[in-house]
Amino acid sequence: MRFIPRTFHLACTLLLATLAAPLHAADAGRILIVVSGEGRDQGKTRPGYEFDELSQAWLIFKANGFAIEVASPQGGAVEADKYNPQESFNAALLADADATRVLADTRKTRDVKASDYAAIYVVGGKGAMFDLPRDAALASLLADAYEHGAVIGAVCHGPAALVDVRLRNGASLVDGKALTGFTNEEEALFGKRWAKEFPWLLEDRLRERGARWEEAPLMMPKVVVDGRLVTGQNPYSTPGVAEAIVRATGRTPVARTAWRDELTMALAAQAREGDTRSAAAALAAETARYHVDLLGLLGYYQAQAASRDDDIRHALQLMQLAMPYMAQPELKLGAAEAHLRLGEHAQARALVQRVLEGKPDMEEARALLQRIDG
Repeated sequence: MRFIPRTFHLACTLLLATLAAPLHAADAGRILIVVSGEGRDQGKTRPGYEFDELSQAWLIFKANGFAIEVASPQGGAVEADKYNPQESFNAALLADADATRVLADTRKTRDVKASDYAAIYVVGGKGAMFDLPRDAALASLLADAYEHGAVIGAVCHGPAALVDVRLRNGASLVDGKALTGFTNEEEALFGKRWAKEFPWLLEDRLRERGARWEEAPLMMPKVVVDGRLVTGQNPYSTPGVAEAIVRATGRTPVARTAWRDELTMALAAQAREGDTRSAAAALAAETARYHVDLLGLLGYYQAQAASRDDDIRHALQLMQLAMPYMAQPELKLGAAEAHLRLGEHAQARALVQRVLEGKPDMEEARALLQRIDG
C-alpha cells in the first residue's frame, strides 16, 4: 500500500467532515425573508404577499433564536393581501414593534449580501408570480446564498423566485431537485382574477426547468426537503417549511403549541386516513381549538376538484365533520352534490330538503333537487 503523508490524510479527513456537516453562512444566526412588493389595496388593485405565510415563519424563526431581516425587489413598505389580523399568529406579529418597523421599510434585494444569512425564505402570495421572477438581483442572491451553503426555502407561490436561478456552472438550481409549490389543481380553483395574468403556471414552469414535482391532495400541507432546498405546497405548509429550514441550518426546532389551522389540517388528515370517528370526537370535545369553517371549506373544494370516487368520499367526510357546526346551506348542498356523484340519491335528497325547509326559494337547492329526481 502506498504511503500517504499524515498531513495529507488529516486534510482529507477535514474535507470529508466539512462535506458531511451542514454548511453555514458567515452569520449562522440570521435569516432573510423575501416578500413581493407588488401588492396594492390589500390585493384589490395588485396582488401582494400572504401575511399568514410571513407571520408563522417569522414567529418560528424568532423562537429558534434567529435574527430576521426582510427584503423585497424595490425595498420600502410592502403590502399584504387581505388577511385576518385576529388570527393568533398574525396578532402576535402585529404586536411586535420590531417586525412592523422592518415591514415598513424592507431592504432592496440588490442591497443585501448572500453570505450574511444562514437561510433565505421566500413568502408566497399571488404577487410573487409577478415581481419576484423578474428580479435579477434576487435570482443572483439566491444562487450566491445556495453556493455559500445557505438554506433556501419557499412556500406556495414563493418558488416562482427559483424558476430562473442559475448556479455558477450554469445549471438551474431546481434541475433534478425534488420540490413543490402551489399546484395547477389549486390554481384552477383559487387563482381567481390574477391567474390569467400570470406569465406561466408555477407547476408547469418548474417541471419545465427539470424539477421533480411532488404534491399532496388539494390544499393539504406538503413540505419537500431536498438537501438545502425546502419548499411547501400552500399556505398550510408554512409551519412545516419554517421548521424544516431551522433543521436544515443544523438546529433542532424548539417545542411549541400548534396553531388552530395546523390542528385543523391534522384533523383533516386523520379523517382522510379513515379515522373519522376519532376526528369527530376530538372536534366535539374541543370545538374552539379547531377552525371549523376551514374544515368545511376544505371538504367543499376538494369535492369540486375530485374526479375519483375515493377522493369524493374523502371530501364528503370533511364536510360531514364540519356540518354540525356550520349553518351555511352551501355546505349541505356541496355534500348533497357529492352524494349524488356517488349515486347516493336518498342521502343527497335528504340534505337538499333540509336546506329547502329553511330556504324554500333557494334556486340552487331547487335545481339540485330536480337533478336528483330527474
